[in-house]
Amino acid sequence: MRYGVALFTSDRGITPAEAARAAEAAGFAAFYVPEHTHIPVRRESPHPGTGSAELPDDRYNRTLDPWVALSMAAAVTSTIRLGTAVALPVEHDPITLAKTIASVDHLSGGRVLLGVGFGWNADELTDHQVPPGRRRTVLREYLEAMQALWTQQEASYHGEYVRFAASWAWPKPAQPHIPVLVGAAGSAKTFGWIARSADGWLSTPGEDGIEDKVPLLRQAWAAAGRDGLPQIGVLSGKPDQDRLARWQQLGVTDVIFGMPDRAGDEVVGYLGRLAGKLGLAGAVGQPGSPRPGPTWPK
Repeated sequence: MRYGVALFTSDRGITPAEAARAAEAAGFAAFYVPEHTHIPVRRESPHPGTGSAELPDDRYNRTLDPWVALSMAAAVTSTIRLGTAVALPVEHDPITLAKTIASVDHLSGGRVLLGVGFGWNADELTDHQVPPGRRRTVLREYLEAMQALWTQQEASYHGEYVRFAASWAWPKPAQPHIPVLVGAAGSAKTFGWIARSADGWLSTPGEDGIEDKVPLLRQAWAAAGRDGLPQIGVLSGKPDQDRLARWQQLGVTDVIFGMPDRAGDEVVGYLGRLAGKLGLAGAVGQPGSPRPGPTWPK
């Protein structure tokens, strides 16, 4: 089981580059950032955590672009995986987004993990012209279209919301397949969607019932005729060794811990303490040098 960290990036506190470099040196396997293009002031959509229009954190209003943040992180690291938890592809043009993601993967040497969400903020999606009630269909088409651009010499796609004729598009990603994980509350509907269209699941923050939900995902995976097993990432609070052991036995592949919204030296200290509690080896050789990277499914 691999351990990663997520930084709710904003225009304050530690930068993504500094955070990713410290996480790599501490021995973490992956570094994740979120995405919101904007937050409409007047909203009908309740936040899934508060159950109302109230936001639990003002960083929702201040979130950095994830691919700019990860490109900065890529420039100062060499082994840590660079992920989104989660990105919102339907808020972009899919052809342009495919180019952006492929460029980051190419320049980072194949380290991108694409965590995607359906988007809880319907008002935000509306501003991007996502049709009401169609966010899952639009996301499926976006992912299929981007996969075509990433893998085909002459790519084309003809869907309801995405259409383009035979086209050339480089660079291709450095890795043969960019893993796609869906960040959403675990349910039969979500797991069925993942089994058809993605490579794994990311839990929501503070989600309970992991022990019951992982078997449901595996059942959906098998029912869809998928080979192997899905990747399963769980967003966790403080490390609990007994719970981590249960998750590992259950087949959870990744556990992701949040990073505090503080100055650089405080965050680096936090990462060191967390790495110690998790038994990570930390830096190898000189301070700040990366440890060997973990093995990831292809």
